[in-house]
Amino acid sequence: MPAKLWNSFTAAPHRVMFFGGALQAVAVMLWWFYELVTRFGIAGQPATWSIVPSAAHAYLMIFGLFPFFMFGFLMTVFPRWMGGGEIPPQRFVPAFSFLLLGAAGFYAGLLINTTVLAVAVTSTLAGWGAALYTLLRVLLDTDNPDKRHPTSIFIAVSLGWCSLAAYLIWLLSDSVFILRLAIQGGLWLFLLPVFASVAHRMLPFFTSSALPQYAVRRPEWPWRTILAGSAMHALLQLSNASNWLWLGDLPMAFAALYLSYAWGLHRSLRIPLLGVLHIGFAWMGLSMLLFGIQSLISFTSGNATQYWGLAPQHALTIGCFATLLIGLGTRVTLGHSGLPMQVDKPVMLMFLGIQLVAILRVLADMLPGQNGYWLYIAAAALWLVCFFPWVLRYLPVYVRPRVDGQAG
Repeated sequence: MPAKLWNSFTAAPHRVMFFGGALQAVAVMLWWFYELVTRFGIAGQPATWSIVPSAAHAYLMIFGLFPFFMFGFLMTVFPRWMGGGEIPPQRFVPAFSFLLLGAAGFYAGLLINTTVLAVAVTSTLAGWGAALYTLLRVLLDTDNPDKRHPTSIFIAVSLGWCSLAAYLIWLLSDSVFILRLAIQGGLWLFLLPVFASVAHRMLPFFTSSALPQYAVRRPEWPWRTILAGSAMHALLQLSNASNWLWLGDLPMAFAALYLSYAWGLHRSLRIPLLGVLHIGFAWMGLSMLLFGIQSLISFTSGNATQYWGLAPQHALTIGCFATLLIGLGTRVTLGHSGLPMQVDKPVMLMFLGIQLVAILRVLADMLPGQNGYWLYIAAAALWLVCFFPWVLRYLPVYVRPRVDGQAG
């Protein structure tokens, strides 16, 4: 890469991290789409992977996609939240490099063997650790008296690193419990607490800056209820007590839905870039309601079988996490490149398309029938249809100077 482009590319942490995340947003689903169409005999022959496809899919979505965007966002906002200085490239470029090598190596490992996979995961652990150290430096080197959200997020990202380490141990030991620990930890101790904390910190702020006469409301109890319920969900899952999940999930649903109401979901829809963030968070309340009902049905019937399968989980991961990722990613990309803070029709169609992806994937598990696999494939295909244009539009932005001539 020419020096001028490299200097622009490494001018801010969100540039390099979002670049990797954008590539992964397409790559993880291209791999999964290929796996689905070959598995169900639609095209080609089923490939032989070095690990079971479901474990690879879980890894790629939890540890291979979201962390790029998370670290890009957190390395941008941590200094602003606490009044610290900008993070220099010598801290975030090594983290990005190890993460990118780990991402590429994981696909190679799927084709070769688990040894290559283990090396790739180790590289990701190194990049994740370097990013954690960078965030910790900001956390410790500033004197801001209010560090509640940064501290909670840092703990969750640290637990994500531990969950990733558990995945590496599973690759080396083939322990089913360790794999469950990695996946459940990644979902409930890492992803959900981070998204909930970022939303609690940022959605009222974004809304107050966009809507007139908006009173900022940031009640503590719903946020703490979500964090406690998420930890409880992980512990109950690992204890094989899924029939009791409703004890934590229903309070989480109430807390999240209350926040959607308190933050003015209906008013936010007037502004598309703001509305998509509120819609994404609303999926959290809906998904936890589905989790709670699913568990309550099993509890009252005495049947350990999970009705609706993974429908609630995909309502959370696609409906909530992916929508928030797109909304925050687009907002940061526009705001830190000097582009207008508004989205046009193609981007709005992409936002709406991801909502349809979530609905299709939820229905694939909720609707009876032998041909449900078409819904799986349709959801994966639509994800690609949505993300390809987004990547093509914004990937060049990360290697070009800001259009307004400012630094960053």
